[in-house]
Amino acid sequence: MTNRYGGSCLCGTVAFEVEGDFERFYLCHCVRCRKDTGSAHAANLFSSSARLHWRSGQENVRSFGLPGTRHRRSFCSVCGSALPDLQMNGELLVVPAGSLDTPLALAPDAHIFTASRADWDHELERIPSVERYPD
Repeated sequence: MTNRYGGSCLCGTVAFEVEGDFERFYLCHCVRCRKDTGSAHAANLFSSSARLHWRSGQENVRSFGLPGTRHRRSFCSVCGSALPDLQMNGELLVVPAGSLDTPLALAPDAHIFTASRADWDHELERIPSVERYPD
């Protein structure tokens, strides 16, 4: 049976489906991914065999490639949410894990580019956890 994952952007303008399996799931701490997300790392799923199907809003998908590098990202032109991107001439599908609406039964394979991690990105599991916005 083929796995199917649905996803969308924050505003709901763009919706997609991924059909197939992910081969890797990395949390990338490189400076470029931190800039892309505004966070400690990007959480991306990778597949060389899965197929991407845009369900709605494909005309609102924009891509940015950093000149002189292989770094690329796609996003919704309305809300800016990260979206799947076909890279390496369509040979590699990169899907931001947070863009999926379907539960994902995979755990990340590794933290990568940890030598570039933010100065404040250490022992985050020790910080108190609060289920909603603190009072």
